[in-house]
Amino acid sequence: MELLKDLLDLFLHLDTHLQTVIQTYGVWTYALLFLIIFCETGLVVTPILPGDSLLFAVGTFAASGSLDLTWTLGLLSVAAILGDALNYTIGHFMGPKVFSRPDGRFLKKEYLDRTHQFYEKYGGKTIIIARFVPIIRTFAPFVAGVGRMTYWKFASYNVIGGILWIVVCTVAGYLFGNIPIVKDNFTLVILAIIFISILPGLVEYWRQRRSLA
Repeated sequence: MELLKDLLDLFLHLDTHLQTVIQTYGVWTYALLFLIIFCETGLVVTPILPGDSLLFAVGTFAASGSLDLTWTLGLLSVAAILGDALNYTIGHFMGPKVFSRPDGRFLKKEYLDRTHQFYEKYGGKTIIIARFVPIIRTFAPFVAGVGRMTYWKFASYNVIGGILWIVVCTVAGYLFGNIPIVKDNFTLVILAIIFISILPGLVEYWRQRRSLA
């Protein structure tokens, strides 16, 4: 039971345990990072896994030579892209089963049709922006699949958004993670990254409240 607890803590807080992981597992760290990013983006039930903060930490250790930046950017970009593709596929195949039942109070086919229309019109921007918003990035590809967003359109924005997310967050850590003031206040920096990540969602929520007032 204690081992399971330790493993769960390792997965959920890999960003803070990264130095120990690198020292203990060496090259296998890349596989663990790949798995975390793939699951965080690919499984709708695992949005609590570290994302932005982990990538920033990865960039910091890459700058110190503990990780190879090129390998990291390449592997994690593939993980992010494949994760969203899996999430879309799950939503695509689950949608018809869920909405084939008689309309309930919440699961109406009308809602599915509206979702499809929304993603056809605004889906590209949604898929890319969602990459930088914790929790939302895990659900966006799933909803795109449920809403039957055209796959080639989803795939193109998935690739752009996935690479952009990995590069921006990792390179930010690479450039700024070892600056003394950042290094000495790493926890505060991680919290700031999380806040900045959810800021677009907060602004949009505020705008919606203003429009309804």
